[in-house]
Amino acid sequence: MAMLAEKKYGIHDGPVMDTESGSPVGEKNAGYYDDTGAVSGESFAYGDSTAAKIQRFAGRFNIEQRGIERVPESERTDSNLYKIGTMVGQAVSSRRLHMDLDADRYRGQWLAANMVVSSFAIGALAVPIFYLGFVDALLTIFFINILGIFPVCFFSTFGSRFGLRQMVLSRYFYGYYGVKLIAFFNVLACVGWSSVNVIVGAQILNAINSDVPGWAGIIIIAAATFFVTLFGYKVVHAYEFWSWIPCFIVFLIVLGEFVHSGQFSNIPMGVGESEAGAVLSFAASVFGFATGWTSYAADYTVYQPTHSSKTKVFLWTFAGLIFPLCFTEMLGLAVVTASVNNPTVAEGYSTNIGVLLAYVLAPLGRFGQFCLVILALSIIGNNCPNIYSVTFSLQVMSRWTAVVPRFIWTFIGTLVYCAIAIPGYSHFASVLEDFMLLIGYWLAIYEGIALTEHFFFKRGFTGYDISIYRDASRLPPGIAAIVAFCFGIMGAVMGMAQVWFIGPIGRLIGDGYGGDIGFPLAFAFSAISYGAMRTLEKRYFKR
Repeated sequence: MAMLAEKKYGIHDGPVMDTESGSPVGEKNAGYYDDTGAVSGESFAYGDSTAAKIQRFAGRFNIEQRGIERVPESERTDSNLYKIGTMVGQAVSSRRLHMDLDADRYRGQWLAANMVVSSFAIGALAVPIFYLGFVDALLTIFFINILGIFPVCFFSTFGSRFGLRQMVLSRYFYGYYGVKLIAFFNVLACVGWSSVNVIVGAQILNAINSDVPGWAGIIIIAAATFFVTLFGYKVVHAYEFWSWIPCFIVFLIVLGEFVHSGQFSNIPMGVGESEAGAVLSFAASVFGFATGWTSYAADYTVYQPTHSSKTKVFLWTFAGLIFPLCFTEMLGLAVVTASVNNPTVAEGYSTNIGVLLAYVLAPLGRFGQFCLVILALSIIGNNCPNIYSVTFSLQVMSRWTAVVPRFIWTFIGTLVYCAIAIPGYSHFASVLEDFMLLIGYWLAIYEGIALTEHFFFKRGFTGYDISIYRDASRLPPGIAAIVAFCFGIMGAVMGMAQVWFIGPIGRLIGDGYGGDIGFPLAFAFSAISYGAMRTLEKRYFKR
């Protein structure tokens, strides 16, 4: 049976040879190179079931067929570590499994996902919403982004080690059944933020031409995003290798036009309690945006070879995230400083971010309008990771959802967020964004539990038994994680300072509007309670 599995599916239990040294790598990193539970790309089209027939049909068009199944070592052929920082992998159809793909086509995804107007809008919050000065907001953007992307960089190293998607890896933290709660929150995040982002893109298109209604702009951007994500990694990376470049050029044009206008204002830094509260609340917005990729992180390194350097994976991911986040957010901050002395800029921002950008680019005439179209379409690059990764969260929900092919879930996810965004454009866009900011604290809870499990109970990568990722009876029960999740919610509620609610601790900070410390409290409450509960859980259940 083992020989048959090895021949038919490419699954083997023997040592994998290091391509650089020629020696068995399993001796150095035991447990990382076992292909137990891995599924060959060719196997998706086997059988007479409806799912198999759909997969065979999809394979004719080179649509990626793999979902949450573990990637075998033989298919982890993307060995160029410099590409990891741009969130690249290599998902190939069974027809092209053993072909060498042009590596240069797969650069640019982290850059494309963050070199977008949504990041620009985060930086623009500093002045009109939080009343910060230029220098204090600038420093907040820099240091909080570094803090926010650390979990993304760290969990990116898991994909190459285990060949599993982030939500499947989360079974080792939350258990086979407990992870379904996490997957539910991730689905909300993916669909919700896709809706918010596509509304922003549609607003920009409407600012260019008022004859383009909001629903039309939403459908245009969503359809383009679906087309890219439908085919999976090959097309996603081919698109995002190029898409960040015109966006970067346009942002440079925005910078040049704004500098030329002479409207920059070096707003002085505030002092006292109000300043402290405002900095903390702005920091929460920056952190939430930066750390939002954590629940997808491993999805984009599963095609890296197992022997890939963890340090290099971490550093390349860091480099690919920190530059676009800081550049676009700092640019948004700089541009919005003009609102202090220019009522037209202030009025434009109060309408939507598209009107603000249209004002800056107005001197360029039709070319400026063309630049705005590029920025509106940057939402495609922003939403591609959301719609690609939402499929894996849906697949871990149950056995029947796992059978549904990835590309079908991509289509359903697209329909759902369009159904939210079209009425939301005119009626509840701000309400939708406030709701997404409210539930964003779940990421700090996720990180608090996952990091505690990894460092204190798994004690590093050697503590993972990769053969049990589908075995509910051998994975953690998940009781401790769910209880800790509830404690984390309590911490978030006590420390948050949102439009809808200001927590009792958050209210003690700042002046009037409070200071948002929901993220650190959510992390601390969940991590500490999980440590205590998990100790008891392991003692009782022995797993």
